Amino acid sequence: MASTVTAEQSALITPVILIRGAGEMASAVAWRLYQANIKRICMTELDEPLCVRRLVSFCAALDSDVAKVEGVEAVAARDLQEIEAAWRCGQIPVVPQSRWQKIEGLKPDVAIDAILAKRNIATQLDDANLVIALGPGFTAGRDCHFVIETNRGHDLGRVISKGAAAPNTGVPGDIAGHTLARVFRSETSGTFETSRNIGDTVAVGDCVGTVAGIPVVAAISGVLRGLLRSGTHVPAGLKLGDVDPRAKPDHCCTISDKARAIGGAVLEAVMRRYNSGRSAY
Repeated sequence: MASTVTAEQSALITPVILIRGAGEMASAVAWRLYQANIKRICMTELDEPLCVRRLVSFCAALDSDVAKVEGVEAVAARDLQEIEAAWRCGQIPVVPQSRWQKIEGLKPDVAIDAILAKRNIATQLDDANLVIALGPGFTAGRDCHFVIETNRGHDLGRVISKGAAAPNTGVPGDIAGHTLARVFRSETSGTFETSRNIGDTVAVGDCVGTVAGIPVVAAISGVLRGLLRSGTHVPAGLKLGDVDPRAKPDHCCTISDKARAIGGAVLEAVMRRYNSGRSAY
């Protein structure tokens, strides 16, 4: 005998979701939610984004007005009308941080801190009905409702409802046996300049750019999986890009295993709250 599903039970779950950050991990979260038909998503990002994996980051929309990640499109938006227009077109709006405080009339049901600053900059438990934070620097029950583990390993993607994620190790994740060597950083403050592109092949010792005239050199061979936008002013120690020793250019334009796991964990956290009182029978 076929079951009868009421209109309430079959209604789409469509909370308004604010994602702080529009870099690699934040974009994977937005992509995963969008694919689950949770599409009223709005992202905020620095006016001058500092992400390096620009081919899989929706923050690129702030440079070129439109960015696409695995078939999902994001557009730059600067007011409530442009945010709502993006939603009507099936797009994800990305708002420059300087404009966000001027937007009135948009109250998120879910707030997600996906900045990955390794510390809590401004997220509070009362920011929304459901607050989720990625990585170290947050405690579930104090700063947010759920913390998502972002450290590679056995617990990657774990949804934490009490306590905190693992502390920041300061060491990049291991890819094909390489950790610190695969990431290059600025030795000094200044403007990063490069003629290289994401997906380019590099060898040990190749110059990938300069900061204040000082060469930035690849320590391992592979492909440039991430690269900061040329012309960006950077402080000393900032991540400028990374080399993937697996040397597969298609990896540069698809979501990574780590980012996909984190996106799935956020989707789980959202559904824990919004599907808790629903029944299919």
